Amino acid sequence: MINFVVMKHITLIGAGNLATQLGQALVKAGFKIDQVFSRTEKSACELAEKLGAEPLTCLNNLRDDADVYIFSVKDSVLCQLIMQVCKGREEKLFLHTAGSMSIDCFKGFANRYGVFYPMQTFSKTRDVSFEDIPIFIEGSSEEVQENIRTLAAIITKRVIPLDSENRKYLHLAAVWACNFSNYCYSVAADILGEHGIPFDVMLPLIDETTKKIHAMNPKEAQTGPAVRWDQNVIDQQMLLMKSHPNWQAIYEVLSNNIHANDKKE
Repeated sequence: MINFVVMKHITLIGAGNLATQLGQALVKAGFKIDQVFSRTEKSACELAEKLGAEPLTCLNNLRDDADVYIFSVKDSVLCQLIMQVCKGREEKLFLHTAGSMSIDCFKGFANRYGVFYPMQTFSKTRDVSFEDIPIFIEGSSEEVQENIRTLAAIITKRVIPLDSENRKYLHLAAVWACNFSNYCYSVAADILGEHGIPFDVMLPLIDETTKKIHAMNPKEAQTGPAVRWDQNVIDQQMLLMKSHPNWQAIYEVLSNNIHANDKKE
């Protein structure tokens, strides 16, 4: 029989983009955020004020009365913070939100722990609805995982169990689908800006590309000179970027791979 733990009071370790949006979603769902920790006082205070919580910049002042401690920090500092926060609180529920970090970060430091990974791009200043964001979960035991599922299901309709090994590949796919594509938007914005063309002329094109892959396989939706291998266009565009060799290198690699992918059966 699963023992469902009361999860009303939450402390956030981190005050960045994800912590900001997750904290707001949790408060909206009726949870109480007790404390917000960040090494940057401004970040801690700004998010704590939004959430009605106590800001914290020193872990010595971290209270023990939260039911859940959620880590939303850089991967490079996660393990160090886990060691500090879990000490003396081993029976609490500890979760991290990192897509590429293993659940094993908590081993030896806590008894009840897991992963709570909302797969979305977050910014502090752009509010998002968590309802349709998939949250990928993993627990240190069946009981813990069911408690994490209960927590996640309060803010989203899509709760998906996924182990650490497979979550690494999910995160890799997200980098390709989101981070790299956004960099391409950034290059497009720079090209347009250099010639006095507003970026918003691209928005219908971007929107239609995104809409198509809701109904089509991305490979089938691919268009452009690389698919057709229109050498004249490719050569001309490479020359247009002669003052930006990094863009040329990316353009060439992407064009070759798009064309090769199109030729595959």
